[in-house]
Amino acid sequence: MAEDNIEGVGEEQDEGAESLLTERQLQVLQLRKEGRSQAEVADILGTTRSNISILEKRAHQNIHRAEQTLLQWMMIKAPISLKVKEGTDVFDLPKMIFDAADQRSIELPVTSLDIIVQLRRKSPQLFRKRAVLKDVDVYVTEDGELLVQESSPLG
Repeated sequence: MAEDNIEGVGEEQDEGAESLLTERQLQVLQLRKEGRSQAEVADILGTTRSNISILEKRAHQNIHRAEQTLLQWMMIKAPISLKVKEGTDVFDLPKMIFDAADQRSIELPVTSLDIIVQLRRKSPQLFRKRAVLKDVDVYVTEDGELLVQESSPLG
């Protein structure tokens, strides 16, 4: 049996491309966002449902990688970073963050409540009641946006 050439699946991006998604992936995502099934998208684009499934999966993988890369870059750029130990009371975190900001002469445009709400919304799995469940790294941008990730075992 001859191997099928799956249209658009092996497309490579130009080095100067503005997007991490191929034109075909963008078409598939747009049509799926409009509520069309994979079979309907395949009919519209003149390909197979299997091809659409692969294109959609790879598009979402590319989007996830882009989001992770952006998060890592924001963490690198964040002027405030704290290591927070497991068991720390969540209500102690605003003071820790404001103290770190003061040491760097940064005036954060957020309140203690804003900080707690951000932490709970962005990483609910890392907190139970008032306690931090695992060691975490907290990064704070100059506009007061919090980025939280579980500490790596090496650091």
